[in-house]
Amino acid sequence: MSFQESIKRGIPHDLPDKKTYDASVNHAPKRKDVLSTAEKKLALQNALRYFDPEHHEVLAKEFLDELNTYGRIYMYRFRPDYEMYARSIEEYPGQSEQAKAIMLMIQNNLDPKVAQHPHELITYGGNGAVFQNWAQYLLTMQYLSEMTDEQTLVMYSGHPMGLFPSHPESPRVVVSNGMMIPNYSKPDDWEKYNALGVTQYGQMTAGSYMYIGPQGIVHGTTITVLNAFRKINKSPKGGLFVTAGLGGMSGAQPKAGNIAGCVTVCAEINPKAIKVRHEQGWVDEVYDNLDKLCRRVKAAKAEKEAISIAYAGNIVDLWQKFDKEQIKVDIGSDQTSLHNPWAGGYYPVGYSYEKSNELMSNKPDEFKKAVQASLKQHVEFINRHTAVGTYFFDYGNAFLLEASRANAKIYRNDKGKFVDKSKCDNVDNFAYPSYVQDIMGPMCFDYGFGPFRWVCASGKDEDLDITDDLACNVLSEQSENAPSEISQQMRDNIDWIKGAKRNKLVVGSKARILYADAEGRMKIAKAFNDAIKAGQIGPVILGRDHHDVSGTDSPYRETSNIYDGSQFTADMAIQNVIGDSFRGATWVSIHNGGGVGWGEVINGGFGMVLDGSINAERRLLKMLHWDVNNGISRRAWAKNDGAVFAIKRAMENEPLLKVTIAQSVKDNCINKLL
Repeated sequence: MSFQESIKRGIPHDLPDKKTYDASVNHAPKRKDVLSTAEKKLALQNALRYFDPEHHEVLAKEFLDELNTYGRIYMYRFRPDYEMYARSIEEYPGQSEQAKAIMLMIQNNLDPKVAQHPHELITYGGNGAVFQNWAQYLLTMQYLSEMTDEQTLVMYSGHPMGLFPSHPESPRVVVSNGMMIPNYSKPDDWEKYNALGVTQYGQMTAGSYMYIGPQGIVHGTTITVLNAFRKINKSPKGGLFVTAGLGGMSGAQPKAGNIAGCVTVCAEINPKAIKVRHEQGWVDEVYDNLDKLCRRVKAAKAEKEAISIAYAGNIVDLWQKFDKEQIKVDIGSDQTSLHNPWAGGYYPVGYSYEKSNELMSNKPDEFKKAVQASLKQHVEFINRHTAVGTYFFDYGNAFLLEASRANAKIYRNDKGKFVDKSKCDNVDNFAYPSYVQDIMGPMCFDYGFGPFRWVCASGKDEDLDITDDLACNVLSEQSENAPSEISQQMRDNIDWIKGAKRNKLVVGSKARILYADAEGRMKIAKAFNDAIKAGQIGPVILGRDHHDVSGTDSPYRETSNIYDGSQFTADMAIQNVIGDSFRGATWVSIHNGGGVGWGEVINGGFGMVLDGSINAERRLLKMLHWDVNNGISRRAWAKNDGAVFAIKRAMENEPLLKVTIAQSVKDNCINKLL
């Protein structure tokens, strides 16, 4: 059976052969057993409803075995036999070019070179899923192959509800993930309802089909590292950056450190994750001996090398050893998946990888205690380093939040001493900033700069080269008249795009990311559309990370530099998706969860297909303008200086834009009353 025939077939009527478990693949950890007998019965009923009753007896036994063994029903038997990767858009069956583009992006998210746990349909973050099971994948791809531009596919947390009549101006797909009733949005609720097969954690760009491999975070990480060194008035050359995590998103850290020009040491406990990043060339050297590592780091600092080193071991041991050896760490962070601390996101010190996984599934309470004890030690050694000059920041992975819940000394009292939350007056005011508070918020998001990205649907390297050149030309022209407030951002972006090919950032689809503002995004997208119309390149798929100016409400990350009290509201993300959907997005998504955890954030995303048409140009101008300025206006209403500047400039450039501006309030006007 050909690839196109397999896609159009959907869920096969005859049962395919049962798949053997491939131990060479990086698999998701076993989830804890959270369902009662009655709930397991319901989970089986939910899973079996995808299949003809004649197969229920065979599949019921098989699915129960999966549920008991792995904690979830993945339906491994139905994993396709064809190779999973982003093909050229021309290779996909269908009646809608937009639908074909979405199929391309789905397969890229599940490419074994891209996905963290491909057989469990998890792209990154330990639980960031594209679908809950393989039946959902097969049915979704079938629907997309049948879709016309008069239909919209509705996706409920991985489940394709079906094709509904709409019109060509509508999104082709509308995605929601994990949208729970608020009182059922705790981490344990995810465990239960995901095991039941009724919801999923879509992370950010996993469940919205817009992940482009670790490149998607390399640019933002590079900007963060560069600006972290700028904050301490130190050149990256000869500087030391210490962090943890080499998984789906965190794997970008060593590459970003190399681009920035510093020495990067990144701890990782999972040997398969280290192997993948080393083979991809995203980390230069690997050490499992701390003494040898220390000697190498000292030499690299002295020679001012731009080098990335993976430590195959626990991050707590690394911080402790550097403290003992008095190795000066200039900037430090952490990008373990602490949004998911009890199910593989963080491994406790003193336990092997294998022992941790065993505890995680068989003794979850003991594992939780070990993680929290580890976090206390982790924070203790970070505090020692910062006391001698290290600049430490939370990298949006809920490190500070989970450390506080573990009663680690992650606060300062009024005398500047490190204390736990029981001795702190303000439990929202951690001793260390989120990187958004200190760097990305005031330096990028407030001015409208965020992770714009594109994918060349032809799959051709030469198309990506042309788009790089077009983007560089636009940025160079834009920078000539850019105000001083954004001149550094423009220089960083131009340097990035000029070095993008040389830095070998592509993993999976022929994609690129670029931190651009609304003006830059619109001009770059129009240049692409003109090139498509002229026959210079094939179709281009636009998107962004949800970690952006406007898409995400997250009080401990994206909106952590908003101080008017609204950082705990989620209006912006909801309005973002609503506005994108009627301004021309090809698909939109709204998720509960993301980088800092289930119940802690609401985030929205989009995808847009450019085909060279007049309609595509109209859509890109309207949608990209809204997608950014929605967030700037919210940040300006919170009285963020950069956002006030940016939204006033946007109103000068667009007469139809009229935004409410906050009036300044003098402190003494209120202070004398209270």
